[in-house]
This record gives sequence, C-alpha cells and structure tokens, in this order.
Amino acid sequence: MNQQTVTITDNRTGKTMNCPIKTGTEGASVIDGQALYKELGLFTLDPAFLTTASCESKITFIDGEKGILLYRGYPIEQLAEHSSYPEVCYLLLYGELPTSDQMEDFKHTVCQHTLLHEGLVNFYKGFRHDAHPMAMLVGVVGALSGYYPDAMDISNPEHCNKSAIRLIAKMPTIAANIHKYLIGQAYVYPRNDISYVSNFMQMMFAVPSETYQFNEIANRALEVMLILHADHEQNASTSTVRLAGSSQAHPFSCVAGGIATLWGPAHGGANEAVIRLLQEIKTPKNIPEYIRRFKDKNDPMKLMGFGHRVYKNYDPRAKIIRKICHNLLQELGTQDQPLFEVALELEKIALSDDYFIERKLYPNVDFYSGLILKALGIPLNMFTVIFAVARSVGWIAQWMEMTEDANLKIGRPRQLYIGNKRRDYVPVAKR
Repeated sequence: MNQQTVTITDNRTGKTMNCPIKTGTEGASVIDGQALYKELGLFTLDPAFLTTASCESKITFIDGEKGILLYRGYPIEQLAEHSSYPEVCYLLLYGELPTSDQMEDFKHTVCQHTLLHEGLVNFYKGFRHDAHPMAMLVGVVGALSGYYPDAMDISNPEHCNKSAIRLIAKMPTIAANIHKYLIGQAYVYPRNDISYVSNFMQMMFAVPSETYQFNEIANRALEVMLILHADHEQNASTSTVRLAGSSQAHPFSCVAGGIATLWGPAHGGANEAVIRLLQEIKTPKNIPEYIRRFKDKNDPMKLMGFGHRVYKNYDPRAKIIRKICHNLLQELGTQDQPLFEVALELEKIALSDDYFIERKLYPNVDFYSGLILKALGIPLNMFTVIFAVARSVGWIAQWMEMTEDANLKIGRPRQLYIGNKRRDYVPVAKR
C-alpha cells in the first residue's frame, strides 16, 4: 500500500514537496513536516502548539469532540469504576493491566520506597511557615535529585524504573509532610499494611495521640480523583517534563519542572478557583447574575469549571466525579452541601442555556473535584498539590516512554523573529 502524502507548494517559487501523512491507532492523522525546512526553507508557526504533535505516544488518548479519554486503550469510565490507583499506575507505566501476582509485587515494591530520607525531611524546615505548598513541592521533589544520583543514567532501564517507583511511592509522603509542616503538626510516617490511598489519608490527617478512623467512601472518592487525574496526554506540565527530559536531565528535576507548570492557575489551579467562585455566588438565586456577567464581554469575571482546551463535549471525567461528589457529601453530611447545590444548579442552567450550548462550554472535571477535596478537609492551597500527586505517574510514564525512543533528540522549538534587523553598535557618547 502506498504511503499517503500531502503536497505543499511554495507559491513564491513554485517548488513543491510531498509530506508523509502518519496515522495512529486513534484520532486525527498528522502531517510529517520534518523535511519542510530542508526542501522549502520554511518552518511552521503554531502558537501554543494547538495543531502540532510533539511526539508519538502509546499512553493516553483523548477525543475532545466525542468526550473520550483512554489510558492505554482502556476507557476512563471503566478504570474509575473497577480499578485502583496503584493498578492504574502499573497500567500507565508498563502498558498492560497486571496479573494478581504482578499487582502484589508492584504494591510491595512501592511500599518499600514510601519513606523519605531524614535529611530531606529536615529540608522542610528551610521554608517559611506560610510558604505556598506548591513552592515547597517544587523544591522538595527537585531536591530528590540530590539523594538519588543513580537516576541520572537514563540509558539504564532498571534505574529508570526505580525512579518511577520512587516518585509514585514518595509523592504522598512529600505532600502530606507539606500539609503537616504548614499547620504545625508532627509528620505521620507511612504505613505498609494499608492501601496506597488509605496511607495517604492517614499521613494527611492522623495525629500521634489518636487512632485514625478511616472512611471507605472518603477513601474511594480520593482514589477516583487520583485515577481521573493520573494522565492527560501532552498538556502543559507533561510537555514540560518531556522537554526537560529531552536534555537528559535528572528525572526528578524534570518532574519538578512539571510541578512548577501545574502550579499556574490556568492549568492546575482551576478547581481551587471553582470553590472560590461557588463561595462568592453563595446561593442558587444569585446564579443568573453571574451568568449575565459571564456573557458580558466588558466584564472580566470568569465562570470557572466550564469548557476545556481539548474537550468540546461533556468532560468524561466530570460525569464520573459528579456522582462520587454527591455520594461523598451525603456520607459526610458536611457543611459544604450548599456549595454542591449551587454547583448543581449552575450546571443545570448552563447546560440549558444557548450561549453555553453553542460554545460547547460543558462542565469539566475541575467543576466537581474542588468540592470533593474541600469535603475531605483538604485546604484550598493544597488542591494543586493533590493534583500533582495524581499526575506524578503520568509525568514519569511519559518521561520513561520518551527515554526509550531511539530517535530521542533535545527539544528545540523554532521561532518567528520579529525584532530589529541587524544594526551596528553606537558608542554611548554618540547616542
């Protein structure tokens, strides 16, 4: 079968070239324009890389038009209902669902790496008492590079795998220690006799003087949250990890770069912004006024939690998390029930409003995830940290995939220069 191509003609010179068309297992095909500069002397300009595929990947697939999210081919709906976060981690790292023996071995291996070096624990004391948790997370994860120099050998698959295990194991400990440090409580050491999510919860909320009471519905709500946020294709933070990794930098420093990118309010801070908006709205009767303001082009107010750069349909993660959120709030009987009622009414009005329907502004995962985290007792400034814990496996899986690429080259985007033309230096006395 002949390879499909697209013909590009340079109207300035009349010269043409055929660019190969590459087709994946799912989604749109791509034009391979690597020879464009060599043949025609041209680069492409694609701000924010909206139509550019930066890599080939087997990990995650998104169809934004149809509202589909697949991890290694498995629908997110099935994984959220039947799987666990450690099993999803195994799937993302190794490409297949584990057997029972493989799963037990994987969980055991992760448990052996949950402790932090005491020197790293002391590192926390260097932060101010009111430091932002994400600033601490960037610093501590980056500091891991100093404790595991063997991870620098990215050509060694065993070392790469150990880095992945260490990151997945230590992220909950790092995050929980940040929370404890900022509220002035003693660190709670990890336990190897309970599940990954239960261990995370007890490190976050237990105190040495009392026995921690686990709530299975709360644990499951957090677990589904972690599963839904585990990976999301080539988003800003994942692209940062890959770009940093292309220089053969230490994997933990690459992930620290991803965390710094996630910190941005346009990326990982949206669920926090949703809570602040719902608190501002206060009651369903105020919603029409906020929708009116949102439609007003002269009003800077944003209706957070609606729309997505990729999804032009109902975010499949939002459908899952909506039910989880409702079950959790009923179980806990929290004071945040009014916020949930505001969220439900806001969703109902938005989904029936022509303005939202025409622009495909459907609720996204952030719309409900903030309510779950708040109901669990997690402070607003820790929301993005929890996101980072979940996404750590996606970052390291993408990094591992990149290191295994035989054609790996350091990332080097081009630019369209629009500055001054060449000019000669003028001595200061003559200016």
